[in-house]
Amino acid sequence: MNCAISGEVPAEPVVSTKSGLLFERRLIERHISDYGKCPVTGEPLTIDDIVPIKTGEIIKPKTLQTASIPGMLGTFQNEWDGLMLSNYALEQQLHTARQELSHALYQHDSACRVIARLKKERDEARQLLAEVERHIPAAPEAVTASATLSNGKRAAADEDLGSDAKKLCPGISAEIITELTDCNAALSQKRKKRQIPQTLASIGALEKFTQLSSHPLHKTNKPGICSMDILHSKDVIATGGVDATAVLFDRPSGQILSTLTGHSKKVTSVKFVGDADLVLTASADKTVRIWRDSGDGNYACGHTLYDHSAEVQAVTVHPTNKYFVSASLDSTWCFYDLSSGLCLSKVSESDNSQKVGYTAAAFHPDGLILGTGTSQSVVKIWDVKSQANVAKFDGHTGEVTAISFSENGYFLATAAEDGVRLWDLRKLRNFKSFLSADANSVEFDPSGSYLGIAASDIRVYQTASVKAEWNLIKTLPDLSGTGKATCVKFGSDAQYVAVGSMDHNLRIFGLPGNEKANADDDSAQDQ
Repeated sequence: MNCAISGEVPAEPVVSTKSGLLFERRLIERHISDYGKCPVTGEPLTIDDIVPIKTGEIIKPKTLQTASIPGMLGTFQNEWDGLMLSNYALEQQLHTARQELSHALYQHDSACRVIARLKKERDEARQLLAEVERHIPAAPEAVTASATLSNGKRAAADEDLGSDAKKLCPGISAEIITELTDCNAALSQKRKKRQIPQTLASIGALEKFTQLSSHPLHKTNKPGICSMDILHSKDVIATGGVDATAVLFDRPSGQILSTLTGHSKKVTSVKFVGDADLVLTASADKTVRIWRDSGDGNYACGHTLYDHSAEVQAVTVHPTNKYFVSASLDSTWCFYDLSSGLCLSKVSESDNSQKVGYTAAAFHPDGLILGTGTSQSVVKIWDVKSQANVAKFDGHTGEVTAISFSENGYFLATAAEDGVRLWDLRKLRNFKSFLSADANSVEFDPSGSYLGIAASDIRVYQTASVKAEWNLIKTLPDLSGTGKATCVKFGSDAQYVAVGSMDHNLRIFGLPGNEKANADDDSAQDQ
């Protein structure tokens, strides 16, 4: 007999004492709980009105598909098709793996060839240097200085010079000061006419930011990203790691363009030089290196600079893109000519009793002011033309880890162990503080509309005036598991946020769905 509801043979048959109809137990119980009446007769019905029926084991008939030879053949055909599709998918995966292996082997072979070529060039340079030393014995100090730059080895004569090494710096000439002043005037005039770009990410978009991708750029045995910079015109990100390398990463394609190796200790700072194919790196090995694109996508070290006697903590590029400054824990900062790698001026405090190491440095957007952070919680403002300390900001606890000028030139943000402080450069005072334990990085976006802070998490604020409230827009979690985000940078028009942490991964946060759109836009521009 069949169930009066489903029309199928019931697995647990019950019969109604009122109507005598047969039902599947679970179906009639559900119907009674919902409606309280018989589904056929419509009369009131309760659970007590149904009685289970004992039956023998019910054997369901086989489906028609497996009850005939054609049906079984069809089943076998479906299984065969599934097996073939699975085998095809495995073959595709194998083909992809072979391609990746071939690409890796090709990269390894190219790297070996580049290393061999560089070693050959190094040996030739050393041979030429030895010949110069033999032919010009009357200028041992000049040859020693040349050997320092060419061979990348500190000569013993450098140590003998001691404090007199400062005398070798020619100083910032009147022509350079005129160039810096003209650059300041041009940038100041241009800033007055600036407008917020229409393509700038809105506050609503920033509120929806989430992690789009994570890229393992550095070695796992020495994890940690110490510094970062973005070349907005090409959407290339540079990272400096604890593993003593700097990595150039193409964000749209997700590929590593080049790995810069040469430092012996962690890379503490990395900077692009305008749109030129130049990269600056500073390291705990007391050196600064200038890297140039050799034309095949690989970068070669053009100059290695040994003007500091302690860890170099920061490099910052002047708006002219012709000069840069390095800041070191040896209580000095150096002003360099970028093309020659020559230290034009080496600056230290005149009061030797208060010497403190410099831990951060940044040029004002107009280029005539330099800001430095120190290991003694003090922020110092310098006049670049006279190399004089014109202002000091006190109030932080612990060493100053990062500084950033706003695009309008009015505000300075500084990070330290006690959080981030905002300074009004017009009145030389602190007007706002964001308390956050161990703030490691602070950064204004290029338009000056947003402020990013990296600490145990990453926070993005909307910039405002001195008296207005700087509202928190978004808090992004540190997904590295280390509890320490070390650096934060805004992409072009704040369309994404790049974050480095104490693991070996670079993380990109943005609006979901924008990753593919940005990549398509970049591809269209290339075409």
